[in-house]
Parts: sequence; structure tokens; C-alpha cells
Amino acid sequence: MAKLGEGDSRWIVKDRPDGTNVHNWHWAETDCLEWSKNLLNKLLSNLTILDGESNLYIKTKKVDIVTGEAYVNVRKGKIIPGYELDITLSWIGEAKGSENESLMKIEGQVHIPYLADENADEDPEIKVKVKEDGTEIGKRLKDAFVAKGVPVVKEKVRVYVQSMAKGGPCKDELEVKKTNVAKSATARANTAAAAPAVKKDVAIAAAATSEKKKEGKKGFKKITLKEKYNCRAKDLFEILMDENRWKGFTQSNAKISKEVGGEFSLFDGSVIGTNLELEDGKLIAWKWRFGNWADGIYSTVRITFDEPETGVTVINLVHAEVPEEDRYGNATVVENTERGWRDLIFGRIRAVFGFGM
Repeated sequence: MAKLGEGDSRWIVKDRPDGTNVHNWHWAETDCLEWSKNLLNKLLSNLTILDGESNLYIKTKKVDIVTGEAYVNVRKGKIIPGYELDITLSWIGEAKGSENESLMKIEGQVHIPYLADENADEDPEIKVKVKEDGTEIGKRLKDAFVAKGVPVVKEKVRVYVQSMAKGGPCKDELEVKKTNVAKSATARANTAAAAPAVKKDVAIAAAATSEKKKEGKKGFKKITLKEKYNCRAKDLFEILMDENRWKGFTQSNAKISKEVGGEFSLFDGSVIGTNLELEDGKLIAWKWRFGNWADGIYSTVRITFDEPETGVTVINLVHAEVPEEDRYGNATVVENTERGWRDLIFGRIRAVFGFGM
């Protein structure tokens, strides 16, 4: 992940005298570290974990340290969050006796060493510490926090992750822009309505066509790629259907059935699916999904192999019905999927097997 301020200058919007990023065409990067500190402190401070159960009382105090980076990139209304944070949270605990007398009070810490956008679909590692770890009561309180407090902390952290996926501090600004766009569209429609009848009919037809296209998408996109290699079509087909070769060029675990209807698992299980069609040296069709997509969402992959001349193969990929967001609201699925095909699959095949072009 690029560090804040180290992005390619060609994609970072420059300041204009009026402060405007027209249509959000360029990347507009917003530093969210201070906003993140405030939100995490609000989410994690003064939480009651136990209030007398087994004569134990535990609550969080405040977020003591948040270090790292957090930012949101926005281009044409698309949100791409980035963050790598190290978080330390303090907590207090008390054990009481049968007569409600205090037996011991302790202080502890919760350490989240790595909360990052690249692991947005996973719970972060959470370490719990107490100063009196060597005592029996200290151990009881620590174990109680691990059992009851860690799930609460994870839940609050998910709120932060979802907030960043929606734009963090940029959310309100984006909502205003969407409202303005809607108002502009309404104004244009009103103008068209006041035009002569022919123009009105044309405007209505265009609007209907546009709306029909929008309905057809329903939050999904299609990726099309073409790659050219110096090899036979059957060689590429065999590579893509051989789990041992997948393991070699991706450096990750893979399992691939070679039968229609058989299942496959790629990139250590991050991708799973089923073989829909297989035609030796000519076609691979897969039912395909990533583990961080919403439940029940599958896409379709069709890879066709064309050999216009001996020793030259052209691959055409159509990856359809790719969701624009994952289950956590991150709107980077299409970009990440396309980059994965280019760099982690087709690019690695070219590099590892030496097919050139």
C-alpha cells in the first residue's frame, strides 16, 4: 500500500484557486488519521464489559495511542480507503468478594498491532495484557476480558472499517455531491421537457435507455482482457487447469478439478468455484467468487484460446457479474479483480514460463 503523500503525482489532484476537483475526475486524497483517532476513541472508550458477573467488573478507559496512516482516495465518486494502524486501548478491572468488598483492582491494555485495509474482511489480531498478570485474580480478569471484551472490541473495530469503506470524513461531502448531481439531472430533465416535442421525445427515449442500462448493471461490472503469448494454445490451457502449475506461478495453494462440474480453489482458498465448460485448448468457463464477496454472489469467467498462427496464442477473458463492492462495502472489487488477472495470473504466467510478448 502506498504511503500517504507518496502516490503517483499524475493521479493526485492539484490545488485549484477555487478548490474544486471537477466531477472528482482526478484522485482526491484526504488524510483521515486524526479523524480515525477521534472515531476509534469514541467507539472504544468507556465500554462496560462486565458489571458484576462472577463478582468481576471490567470497563475500557480510553484509546491511548493510534499510530500509522489513514486516508481516503476519491475519484469520480468512487471511494478507496487506505489505512495501517497500531492501536493501544487501556482498561480497568476489579474483583469483589462475597460481601461486595474489593479484592483487587488492576489496569490493563488492549493492543491491536495491525489494523489495515488489506485485511478489511478479517478480524485483526488483539492482544490483552494486565499489569498483575502473575496473580490469580489478575489472570481471572484478563481471561474474562479475552472472553467477553475482545468480541466487543472486534465489533467496534468493524464499525470503523465500515465507516472508512463509506468514505470516512468524506462521506458527507460525497452525499452533498450526489445530491447536487441529482438536482442537475432534474434540472436538465425539466429543460428537456420545455423543449419542442421532437426534442422532448428524444430526451425521454435517451433517459429510458440510460435507465434501462442502469437497471441491467445492478451493482455489477464486466471485465474484458486480451493477452498474447508465444506458445501453443494447449500449453496455456493446461497451465490454467493444472493445480501444481498454479501453485508454482502464484506461490499459493490451489486445487483444481479437471471435470465439468468439478470444483476449484485458488490463492489459498481466497477464490473458489466450479467448472462450467471445458474444451481442451479452446475454452475454460468457470463459476467464480472471492471469499470476501457477499454470501451467494458468484461471477462467471470465460477464457477463450485462439491460435492465429502456430506458436502464437491469444487469450480473451470475459469476467462478468463482478460485484462493485465486497461484503464490507469496499468499492475496489472490480479494480482489484482486473489487476489480479493482469498481474497475478497472466503476468506471472508470462514471467514464470517465459512465453514472451
